[in-house]
Amino acid sequence: MRDNNFYSYLHKQIPVLIFLSLLPGLGYILLGWLYDSHLPALVWYSLVVIVSIYGYQLYSRFNLQQMTEVELKIWHKKTFIFFYIFFLLWTVIFVTYINYNEYNLHYIAIFTQIGASVVASIILYPDQRLYKSAIYTLMLPLIVYFIVYDDWIGYVLAAFSATLTWVLLYSAAGTYTLLNKISFQANHDFLTGMFNRQYFINSLQMKMNTLTAEKKYSYLLLIDLDHFKTINDSLGHDIGDGLLQVVANRLQHALQTDSILARLGGDEFIITGPYFRNKHECKKEALTTSERILVALKKSYEINRHHVYISCSIGVSVISDSSNSAVDFIKEADIAMYEVKEKGRDGVFFFDEEMSARVEHNLRVEQLLHHALINKEIKLYFQPQLNLSQQVVGSEALARWYHHELGAISPAEFIPIAEQTGLIIELGNYILEQAIITLAEWEAKGIILQQFSINISMRQLMHTDFVACVHTLCQQHLTPELSNKLIFELTESVIAENPPKVSAIMDELKALGIKFSMDDFGTGYSSLSYIKKLPIEEIKIDRSFIEDIGQDIDAQQMIVTIIEMARIFDLRIVAEGVETATQLEFLRQHNCHLIQGYYHSHPLSYDDFIHYYYKSLTE
Repeated sequence: MRDNNFYSYLHKQIPVLIFLSLLPGLGYILLGWLYDSHLPALVWYSLVVIVSIYGYQLYSRFNLQQMTEVELKIWHKKTFIFFYIFFLLWTVIFVTYINYNEYNLHYIAIFTQIGASVVASIILYPDQRLYKSAIYTLMLPLIVYFIVYDDWIGYVLAAFSATLTWVLLYSAAGTYTLLNKISFQANHDFLTGMFNRQYFINSLQMKMNTLTAEKKYSYLLLIDLDHFKTINDSLGHDIGDGLLQVVANRLQHALQTDSILARLGGDEFIITGPYFRNKHECKKEALTTSERILVALKKSYEINRHHVYISCSIGVSVISDSSNSAVDFIKEADIAMYEVKEKGRDGVFFFDEEMSARVEHNLRVEQLLHHALINKEIKLYFQPQLNLSQQVVGSEALARWYHHELGAISPAEFIPIAEQTGLIIELGNYILEQAIITLAEWEAKGIILQQFSINISMRQLMHTDFVACVHTLCQQHLTPELSNKLIFELTESVIAENPPKVSAIMDELKALGIKFSMDDFGTGYSSLSYIKKLPIEEIKIDRSFIEDIGQDIDAQQMIVTIIEMARIFDLRIVAEGVETATQLEFLRQHNCHLIQGYYHSHPLSYDDFIHYYYKSLTE
């Protein structure tokens, strides 16, 4: 059991042994003064004190968080010698006092020797080599003494001592075996037999200490299987578990012998490589190993007569002399791995300084976002929606954030961060409430709109309290007629996430009078079945198609196809991102219902939208 618990246990036993030696030693000195044998006891006790001082130095220098692998091995070797010398001193005092028959001190020496043997078997059991050496050192002189006693009682006591020696060794060995079994279970993954997360983090921290001390480099590979959940869901967890076992075996064969492989949990595996003297060599070997793993894992699997194919995404972090903790490096590799996921999976990505700066910036944005709502930094702007007669008939509510330190922060930046951290629920509800209040206020001021669009995120829509929240806000601020003007814009990715559940939620909201628009239509997950089965009343043509009007015939044909398809399904069409007269004229020719974009207006503040609305009535 050579893990951190092993070294920590030995470290804790040092003061215990010092105490158990110094305290009885005072008794020997007292007996020595009483029976004129004080000199041997005083000499012995002086040696115990000297060894105790040495042991205390070993105790105080122990630091798992800072010691390198070499330093820890040296410390263990010195600790072994320290323990052995201590028990050897007990043997010396035994040999010294065993002939003091006149005062019966030999009985005390015998009982003390036996007691020391019992102590050795109790506190040294984690180290097999140590407890065996100590027990033999203590018990063999006792057995020899009884044998040379030259009396039948001596032979009986020698046999008893030999039996006791066997019992102590057997007891310590049994405890040692049990401890090894418990340690193995605590440090290894049950399914694959690999090291687990806790062991890996501890070993990585020690490796980092070595890298810092020796100015060397190593690498960390975080491996995540692509679409493993699909295999679990479709074929069952038994097949998934079998696949993980085969993957673990392939990973083991793809690595160098001095690498450490562990399973972090689920379908994530992690690897540390050997030591390298320069960073370039380290990165080169990390890439070579990663590519070897990619090839090995993509080969077909046969699990319980099922043929399975799977790939993986690998994030790489180079470990060097750094103030980062082991967990920090794992996070870096994790960030790099998700970069692979976003770029299509089945690849390798290195965590670099640019990514580090981006992560640091995102963390800063995340921290500030917590306070943005409290400080009322999130404002709503409103993008006018016009019909083909240039009349303002609708508006899309858009969130804008200005921070005194970072300046204007784009929704494309803070909305994904809010999604990832769960802040989107609070942020989305705030935007929803402010938008609904705005619609009610504008209606009271005579600003009559046909529709009012609000973007709804996936996590917001799926939240258990979302429908109840919408119902409450509508009851508080809107009449049934105004509720019918609300349009919730959902992206195609939201709808594709869980169509049955999304459909059920949409039906509940439709009962409240809410209508739905499919935003960014045509960019990724489009399906006619969604349009046919879901209560969608509007589709928005993505700006990427609009900007290519006049330049790309395929884009124009795509737009015409979308408009014709919408007409078949009796859906309203909104074109977003209209910026030129050419784009407007093309959309007008093909009878696009609503237009929004910079050609007519940028997103406007509350007051500016009111001014723009009244101005459009006079033109």
